Amino acid sequence: MPEFARIAPDVKLGRNVRIHAFVNLYGCEIGDDTRIGTFVEIQKNARIGARCKISSHTFICEGVIIEDECFIGHGVVFINDRYPRAANPDGTPQSEKDWQVIPTRVCRRASIGSGATILCGVTIGEGAIVGAGSVVTRDVPPRTIVAGNPARVLRPVPETAP
Repeated sequence: MPEFARIAPDVKLGRNVRIHAFVNLYGCEIGDDTRIGTFVEIQKNARIGARCKISSHTFICEGVIIEDECFIGHGVVFINDRYPRAANPDGTPQSEKDWQVIPTRVCRRASIGSGATILCGVTIGEGAIVGAGSVVTRDVPPRTIVAGNPARVLRPVPETAP
């Protein structure tokens, strides 16, 4: 493992996983032959499939499942809480028991462009492409290109695209 990476003992790493410096992994699962760039955090109960590329400065929170052969661009942020709060109504700090994780799924061979934000509870379909800087607020159909804020369908992925 690289110097300056924090990888907790409860992380499950597949074969030939490449991890760069300044990475924080805990309680997650990473599939075979996946590459993780610098300054990435992957939280507990997140799963990354095999042969994925997770680019630098990306945040993958609890409840996110990324299937095999996905591309996640630089600075992509996932969100797992629809109504985030720092404190409860009585002023006490919130803890894990005070909110519910809302899962998100990125299906096989999907690509998410740099700087995209993926809100909780969505599914990005197989082979779909999310444009750079997009904010995904609802499901993305398979083999569809979406972009914008909020992300909207632009067109199908061309049949000639891999």
